[in-house]
This record gives sequence, C-alpha cells and structure tokens, in this order.
Amino acid sequence: MTHDEIIQLGFLIFPGFPMACLTSMIEPLRAANEIAGKTAFGWKLVSEDGNRVEASAKVWFEPDMALEDCDGLDHLILLSGPSSKFADPVSSEGKLRKLARHGAVIGAVSGGVFPLARSGLLEGHTASVHWCYEAAFAAEFPDVDATQDVIVVGGRRMTASGAAAAFDLSLHLVEASLGAGVATEVACWFQHPLVRGQGVSQRKPTFAAESTNDMLPEVVRHSVELFTQNLEDPINIADVADMVGVSVRQLERIFYKATGKTPFHYYRSLRMHKARQLLHYSKETMGQIALAVGCSTTSAMSRIYIEVFGISPQEDRKKVNMFRVRDNTIAPSA
Repeated sequence: MTHDEIIQLGFLIFPGFPMACLTSMIEPLRAANEIAGKTAFGWKLVSEDGNRVEASAKVWFEPDMALEDCDGLDHLILLSGPSSKFADPVSSEGKLRKLARHGAVIGAVSGGVFPLARSGLLEGHTASVHWCYEAAFAAEFPDVDATQDVIVVGGRRMTASGAAAAFDLSLHLVEASLGAGVATEVACWFQHPLVRGQGVSQRKPTFAAESTNDMLPEVVRHSVELFTQNLEDPINIADVADMVGVSVRQLERIFYKATGKTPFHYYRSLRMHKARQLLHYSKETMGQIALAVGCSTTSAMSRIYIEVFGISPQEDRKKVNMFRVRDNTIAPSA
C-alpha cells in the first residue's frame, strides 16, 4: 500500500450490535482525515446479507454492502454481542476465512470476538476479551489465548475489549498511518484522557463505588489477584493473608477500608460475578456453573447468588432469556 492510498475498513454489524463500538471506531478516523487534510481512511458498513441491521439501542443502520462484496477492504472489524452468530455460518465463516487468506486484517470489538472465534480465525492468535465476557469466552474457547489487555494487534488480527478500547484501536491505526502527532491531536479533540497502546490492561471496577483494581493498595490488589486465580478451587482467607505477608486481622482491616467489604465477602462476590457471566453469556448448565465457581452443589451456589444479587440464578437466567431474539440466542449487550 502506498502512502497516498486510502485505507479501507469494513465494519461487519450483527443484529443487536453495540452502537457505541461503531462510533468509537469511526469518529477518530473521521477526525484524523480532517486533521491530516486528506482522506487517509475510508469505511463501509457491512452486514451478512446486505440488509439493514438494528443496533442494541434500537437504531437501524443501512449497510453499504454484504459480506460477499468485501474483497476490496483492507480491514474487516466484527461488531456484535457475545451470542451473535451468522444466519448462514458455513457460508459466512468461509467468506471471512477467504478474506483473511487474501490479506485482509480481520478484527473484532467487544462481543465481536465470539463470532470471530467461532469462525476459527483466532486460532494461534491472542484476543482482547472484555472482563465481563472472560468466563464465558474461556468456557466456549478454551484453546484461544485471551487477555485482559485493552487492545491486541498482531498477526493480521486486531481486537479491542469494548467501546473505549475501540477508540484506542482507531488511534493505533491513525498513528501507524499518519504518525503520533495526528493521533495525539485526535485524542485531544475528543478529550480522550489517555492514549492506551498494547500491553495496557483493562481497568476492572471493584465492588467499591469509586475505585478500580489498579487503584487498590498493594496488599489488597495482590489478594484480589489470588482470589481471581482461585475461583474454581476456593482458597482459604488465612492462606491469602499469609501469601501477602499480613495477618488475617490486618488483611480484613485494609481490605474493608479499600473496598467496603471483608475479604471473605469480596471473594464470594467475585465467584458469583463469574457465575453471572456464565449464566448470561454461555449455555453451561447450573451444575457446570456451580463447579466453575467452587460450589459443590447448585443449591449452595443458589444460596450465595441470592445473597449477592437478590435473585436466584435460575430466575436471573430466565430474565435474560426473555430478551433472547432467536434460536436460543441471548440479546447482545455492549
């Protein structure tokens, strides 16, 4: 590609796709064209069959082309919820693989990593997966290398964890094509506070209202890491205190001050949040989910789940199922 050629991107939108992810990718590219004083980037909306698509926000979009017409694109980015699937998976996944073979960069934002992984195009690649989908993604694709990094670019694949990360992904494209100066000016235009490149992890909210994991004291942060690594096989709080070098009483005091929860209740909430991910975004049975979060029985999980969320796991899944759009598919969310 010469310096004067336009980089053509396609955004493959699925029914119920998160609209914020689309605008977060297009707006930085549009601004970069204006700042550079030339059309460095072009973009097209794509749907599987070329027909109009409704976003999760109930806004309709008119695609420019169908998937079979994407041969001239340099990049194709999938935008969807985690349960989105092609209407004709054999044909459409084959078209994706053909584009990849012919040199197109294939990527995904947010839940778009799920249909991309189902196509087989993430085998041998690392994918950025939103933390709220990580349990469901690992359950469905145990052999795909998933990371909590905000964006991952490499090997003719690119993935971004969510809408804000999609903005960072576009900034990466702008910097690669037009330089760091233009990328920084684009970020300033939108008051994007931090230009996040590869290797930056997602900031996961804690169960305290105004903090994220990277804002926690070292003792608490290390404890949370140990809890997160031991969701399926629960670890004793006393063992965690010993590993981080404090007494149980010190750990409880520091933990409560930082999060508003005791280590025990925080750990229990982490396990139930993983259970909720699996309930909402996977088809695992209640028994499988219970084992995945360290509960020996579904009744034990149900009791804790009700204490944490105020609703039983069975009722929670039933409530989500009310919004399934077709073929046992959960309505996507951002």
